[in-house]
Amino acid sequence: MSKGTRTETWMAGYLSAWESNDPAEIGTLFSDRAQYFTSPYRPPWQGREAIVAGWLERQDKPGTWRFRYDVLTEDNQLGVVQGETSYLMDGRTYSNLWLVWLNEEGCCTKFIEYFMLQDS
Repeated sequence: MSKGTRTETWMAGYLSAWESNDPAEIGTLFSDRAQYFTSPYRPPWQGREAIVAGWLERQDKPGTWRFRYDVLTEDNQLGVVQGETSYLMDGRTYSNLWLVWLNEEGCCTKFIEYFMLQDS
C-alpha cells in the first residue's frame, strides 16, 4: 500500500509513542471513548485514560524491540496492519495482525491486536 495513508500516519505516531512511552503521545492516538483490545477475546481498555494506563503498565522499554509492518488495506474507517515484533533480550518474535478503526480526525476509536509467537 502506498505511504502517506491515514493508517500510515497513525502507525508513525504509534511507533513513536511505543518508543517514548510518553503518556501525552500515547493519548493523542486515541479518541476519548476508544477501545483497545490487547487480544481479541480479552476485555478492552475503555477510554483514553484507561488505554494510557494499560499501555504504561505493560510498556516495552525503548531499544528492547523491533517492529516492521505493512498496511495491507484501509477504507474510510478501518486499517489492517500486518506486522512482526521481535524482542531483542529473549529472542521472541511475534506475527501481528492489527485492526485499527480511525475517526475523521485520525484518532483510533477501536484497536484489536492479534498475535502469534513464531516458531524458532
